[in-house]
Amino acid sequence: MTIAITDVVLRDAHQSLFATRLRLDDMLPIAAQLDDVGYGSLECWGGATFDACIRFLGEDPWVRLRELKKAMPKTPLQMLLRGQNLLGYRHYADDVVERFVERAVKNGMDVFRVFDAMNDPRNMKAALQAVRSHGAHAQGTLSYTTSPAHTQQTWLDLTEQLLETGVDSIAIKDMSGILTPMAAYELVSEIKKRFEVRLHLHCHATTGMAEMALLKAIEA
Repeated sequence: MTIAITDVVLRDAHQSLFATRLRLDDMLPIAAQLDDVGYGSLECWGGATFDACIRFLGEDPWVRLRELKKAMPKTPLQMLLRGQNLLGYRHYADDVVERFVERAVKNGMDVFRVFDAMNDPRNMKAALQAVRSHGAHAQGTLSYTTSPAHTQQTWLDLTEQLLETGVDSIAIKDMSGILTPMAAYELVSEIKKRFEVRLHLHCHATTGMAEMALLKAIEA
């Protein structure tokens, strides 16, 4: 078993901790050291960063991507993509999705974590197919939550649907920090029993369970 680490300091960390206000000038001084660590990937774009660059920081997000790629040539760069919503707040046409992905790959993006807030695979399909057609890594996402409607079978069914669409890996995205260690163990175990697919677990530390959830997922 190979375990790889995705660093999120240049995207999700500052998005979650101080409203995505890290500037490119703050990132570049540490980029060479990050590039030398040997991360499996480094998340640095997508999510709210695109919007924040334009709305609050007066930066061009495309310039940011190109400069980060230039500064970290050894490490695969990763982004968070909102499926059919791209990096906006509404659905876009399939040809817009395809063109955006094509431009992102051209400017240096390697790994696309594609999610839909409603866990509807139809809203991830166009983006995932575009990513693969342009030779990048397509990561389908299970946006983890708990409710009477969200059972273990829910996640297994969604995994199967994403694999049918075509993905290179599956991410379990615990964006609320509510994935317990044993739930992580059971979910990863069940997916591994049924499917041959590379798994990634992304946890937020909101409730203090992230480290143990990650450990139990590795043990699974």
